[in-house]
Amino acid sequence: MKIFDLSVPTEMSPSEVEPVQVEHIDHKQTAAFMASFFGATVDDLPEGNGWANDQVTIRAHAGTHVDAPWHYYPTCGGARARTIDEMPLEWFYGDGVVLDMRHKPRGSLIDIDDLRAALDAIGYTLKPGDIVLIQTGADKLWGQAEYFAAGAGMSAAATRWLIEQGIRTMGIDAWGWDQPFWAMKERFQQTGDPSVIWEAHRVGRDLEYCHIEKLANLDALPRPFGFKVACFPVKLTGGSAGWTRVVAIFDDL
Repeated sequence: MKIFDLSVPTEMSPSEVEPVQVEHIDHKQTAAFMASFFGATVDDLPEGNGWANDQVTIRAHAGTHVDAPWHYYPTCGGARARTIDEMPLEWFYGDGVVLDMRHKPRGSLIDIDDLRAALDAIGYTLKPGDIVLIQTGADKLWGQAEYFAAGAGMSAAATRWLIEQGIRTMGIDAWGWDQPFWAMKERFQQTGDPSVIWEAHRVGRDLEYCHIEKLANLDALPRPFGFKVACFPVKLTGGSAGWTRVVAIFDDL
């Protein structure tokens, strides 16, 4: 069995629009605190060392994460939208398939025909429960501010089409599931149509699904299907998202 890491690091990075702050607390800094639990002193600990720890200030949508229906809108299909801790775990483990969209221009929309063409190119037919991973190549800019504006994005129609095929969890290797914000802004200013704002996310107003944002390393996979994906989100009570370490699992390598 071989496991491939499909996640970006959780770290302070120019790629994170919503800042992440990480303070690494070393063994000396914690020694007195650790000793206090045992009625001991720092001198009672080996070379005065406590435990290492970390203080992290982070939003739920930093790093690689799974968006919950609650993130998209307060309701889904007329009922209260579910939060990340309420989603069935079965959604987050399944057969994976990578659809290559690296030919799509920066900021463009990925539509139904693009998905169908990508599936035809690899000879794959979607089935309910598959986890679809959209490859734009934006992950190669991780660590740079340009990452926020990189990659293509999913259209509402393409998102709806995936759900209609029985796909409940899908993901992308870009900052967000939709087009980059600059591209949505251009479309809105050109058309005056507010429905273009966050159109793919807003599919969740009617149809329940989850998507993963900030995937990475899809180009490292030896083939586009024939592997399992595990993407279990952290159980953040009431959360609009949960951080995840996404992996692809190949049993025959």
